[in-house]
Amino acid sequence: MSSTLKLSQRETAFNNEVVTRFELYNSLFQTLPFYQVKEIGILLPFFGSHCEKGASREESPTEIIESFFKKYAPDIDHREQLNRMFRFIQYIERQVVLFDAIEDSSFGKIGRADDVGTLAGLLQSAASSDDAREKISEKLKNFSLRLVLTAHPTQFYPSTVLGIMNDLIDALKTNDITSIDVLLQQLGKTPFFNKKAPTPVDEAVSLVWFLENTLYHAITGIQTKLEEEFDIDIDRSSQLLQLGFWPGGDRDGNPNVNTKTTYDVACLLRQIIFRCYYRDFRVLKRRITFRGIEQTMAALETLLYENAFTKNPHNAKDLQSELLVLLDSISETLITSHDSLFVDIVDDLSRKVRLFGCFFATLDIRQDSRILRDVFNYGIEKGIATGLPANYNELSEAEKLSSLKFNELHFLTPEDADDMTKDTLNTIELVKHIQYTNGEKGCQRFIISNCQQASDILQLINLFLWTGWKAEGLTVDFMPLFETVKDLEVAAEVMEKLYTHPFYKEHLKRRGNLQSIMLGFSDSTKDGGYLMANWSIYKAKVELTAMARKYDIDLAFFDGRGGPPARGGGKTHRFYASMGNEIANDHIQLTIQGQTVSSQYGSVETARFNVEQLIHAGVTSALNTNEKEVLSSDQKDLITDMAEASHELFLALRKQPLFVEYLEKFSPLKLLSKTNISSRPTKRNADAPLKLEDLRAISFVTAWSQLKQSIPGFYGVGTALSKMKQEGRWAAVEELYNSSGFFKTMLDNCIMSMSKSDFRVTAYLEKDEKFGAFWKQLKNEYEQTKALLLELTGTTILMEDAPVDRRSIGIREKIVLPLVIMQHYALNCLNNTTDKDLIEVYNKLVIRTVYGIVNAGRNLA
Repeated sequence: MSSTLKLSQRETAFNNEVVTRFELYNSLFQTLPFYQVKEIGILLPFFGSHCEKGASREESPTEIIESFFKKYAPDIDHREQLNRMFRFIQYIERQVVLFDAIEDSSFGKIGRADDVGTLAGLLQSAASSDDAREKISEKLKNFSLRLVLTAHPTQFYPSTVLGIMNDLIDALKTNDITSIDVLLQQLGKTPFFNKKAPTPVDEAVSLVWFLENTLYHAITGIQTKLEEEFDIDIDRSSQLLQLGFWPGGDRDGNPNVNTKTTYDVACLLRQIIFRCYYRDFRVLKRRITFRGIEQTMAALETLLYENAFTKNPHNAKDLQSELLVLLDSISETLITSHDSLFVDIVDDLSRKVRLFGCFFATLDIRQDSRILRDVFNYGIEKGIATGLPANYNELSEAEKLSSLKFNELHFLTPEDADDMTKDTLNTIELVKHIQYTNGEKGCQRFIISNCQQASDILQLINLFLWTGWKAEGLTVDFMPLFETVKDLEVAAEVMEKLYTHPFYKEHLKRRGNLQSIMLGFSDSTKDGGYLMANWSIYKAKVELTAMARKYDIDLAFFDGRGGPPARGGGKTHRFYASMGNEIANDHIQLTIQGQTVSSQYGSVETARFNVEQLIHAGVTSALNTNEKEVLSSDQKDLITDMAEASHELFLALRKQPLFVEYLEKFSPLKLLSKTNISSRPTKRNADAPLKLEDLRAISFVTAWSQLKQSIPGFYGVGTALSKMKQEGRWAAVEELYNSSGFFKTMLDNCIMSMSKSDFRVTAYLEKDEKFGAFWKQLKNEYEQTKALLLELTGTTILMEDAPVDRRSIGIREKIVLPLVIMQHYALNCLNNTTDKDLIEVYNKLVIRTVYGIVNAGRNLA
């Protein structure tokens, strides 16, 4: 079957299964009289159509809103107009959920354009020959995939809404009209936002929902299939499927995370996994009713129940081995005495215990290097760091590395120490306790963000040794995070200093010579723009891989990816599939954050699909070491020239005096902190005036996506392509796009980002006396980038070769266009009033629009 025919069939299926059903159920939904004004649902289509027509005519949001009410509700005053807009928002938010649920319920019938990149595709390759099966099996023995859920502030759906969505998806799969009707009513009465900002523990509870309800089942299902088809040992040192967790452990820039937070989240993870086991045990108990197993079953039930429902069980320790012994005993009895009846159920629970132990997901600790340096300096001041020169901080990096002593102490943190010092040292002690209760995998990674030199790592190791850890028993992996373009340039040099340092070399040997290195996409994009960020990370990976191979180190890259392409998202699996043999790809580790969590891992089916794609990408990348995936020196020079041209334009934009003011005035940037979706401040130095360097990359990207301009995802690409054309190198760019998976994926994700831009909404700014020229500059780069990307890809519209995804995005953008119009209307009102009461209402209106826009985008923030 041709790919064109497959696409056509998918388009037809999408229209039948998604578009038609959405129109049907949306009509039902709009007639439900939930709110103060019963005709709101009926009026909403007219409002949506009015917004679309107004945007097409490039009218200002104020003109669109005022003309709508003049035509459809001429007798109400301004405050009642605002009230109607809040009611519109409530409906539109739920329309987004309805569309999500319908699309997800149709997942099995529609499939995805990349269906080949699944476990089924891998099995098909294995079936082609014994040699292929052996190669895949061997690769899987050395491969690992780690998904890390982070607490970054872009996961908008509360757990109550997620629960309704899951039930709605199930009802939609069978078109159960009665259940759908009731669930839509429940959805209409369920709040979509928090009245107050969540604590870090609240965030952990929200994300644990995905561990418990989707990933627990999806990961187990994949592991089972791999064991059936390939010779995979689940107990190997580098477990194939791994889960990580940041809420409660990530304290970088979050003053609300402390040692108690970390402890509470570790306890939560432990308790929830035992609850999962206990639910499975109840199924087991209903089946295994035979003689000779009663005592073992009772012992297992007691162990599971106490740890699942007691907040601080008396036996809070790593019980993985004990649980496996009991399960193995039950299994053996079933095999020897009961014809192996129901042994498969026991094996399933045993597999889960091997996968998730008593920890469920590894709780990572992350802190900024500047904080850790301050704590180390505290140790120098207090005389803990004995044997160091008095002028240690004035030494060169080489001198620092040679003077560190690695003394083993048991220093108790003084009560008069500052909060950061106490938190750092107490958390280091806590890591040992968590390893005792949850197992070593419960908490074994410390990430140093803003890592700039090898001493940042070695000084942290000293902090561990000062707080009671022994060098030979230091069961912790120390992971540098390189984020900015400048840090990425020296990353390989930093790692060589570590690989050759006597103490670190021995430590790494004890950790299996496996080094994980985190690379941040978000900050590098904010720092250098889209092309430069992606190219800097690619080059850093090549250099870091060469350095690791030089010293025989097994290297794992941990990619800090957000949802949108501007933060490393988009078609992530394609990036991993396109890695040539210059880049270590035996281990894939990446963050899952924001709306990507619910959109890609919100159901067992979608979670399994996306995990399988990443496995397939990693395995096939290693097996198909196609030379075309290794960039030639000429191709590298070509990308370098494009990246530098793009970087130069992006830096010039950042230096524009109006840059930050534009974002503050026309986006909800200043109000993001009031969305009550995160415990983390939207910027560092919260009390200081807004500066670009203090602004978090997430807030930066979110602000541009709310503006419908997606600047971080494309700005500079058009200028770079234009430069190549002017220099007569266009044919080389075309050849690169057609031959390099990395370059093609990078530009395709750029196209996806641009498809979610809509400059019509802000077209009125072209006439603005102060910001008109600035807006025009942004629009011109968008148009130039669009035109050249269409020429390069041989298409006439953005995402032409992905019609289903394009249609999905188009419908979502149409649903939320009224939200965008209302947001810009409210922002304009804020900029032109001093009425305190109205200011509060406008602020709330802006904040409420943010939720639906991000939810509909699925990977906008």
